[in-house]
Amino acid sequence: MKLRELNVLHADDDNDDREFFKEALDSMNPPTHHMAVNDGEQLMQYLENEKNELPDILFLDLNMPRKNGFECLKAIKVNERLKKMPIIIFSTAFEQEMVSRLYDDGAQYYIQKPSDFDKLKQVIAQTFTTLLDQGNIMQPSKDHFVLAC
Repeated sequence: MKLRELNVLHADDDNDDREFFKEALDSMNPPTHHMAVNDGEQLMQYLENEKNELPDILFLDLNMPRKNGFECLKAIKVNERLKKMPIIIFSTAFEQEMVSRLYDDGAQYYIQKPSDFDKLKQVIAQTFTTLLDQGNIMQPSKDHFVLAC
């Protein structure tokens, strides 16, 4: 069975993190089409432009200039066109209260950015498998919200 190409959008202000992420995606199966934006304002402009195809998955950093990940998540979840898009929070920060807030705000999963390339590939593959199995629509229970590396 041939797997379809996934459209992945990555919002992160760190050039090195974006490049690291792209390298991991390039080695994935199913194949992916990767697009990246540098900050939350650029992300929202892209998503709100109805001419742009929505991604299958959005990987969203929290700490970005101009509009942070929390603000973007809230804006996406109140937009009828965008609210069903799976959003994976992908950040270096990790505090239980923050993770609970992200869950309550509708993020699909939370991943703490790994520094090891193999762990990054592993957690992205785990994310793809989980989302494809669920049809990209279900938020897990809080116990399964954080994907471990």
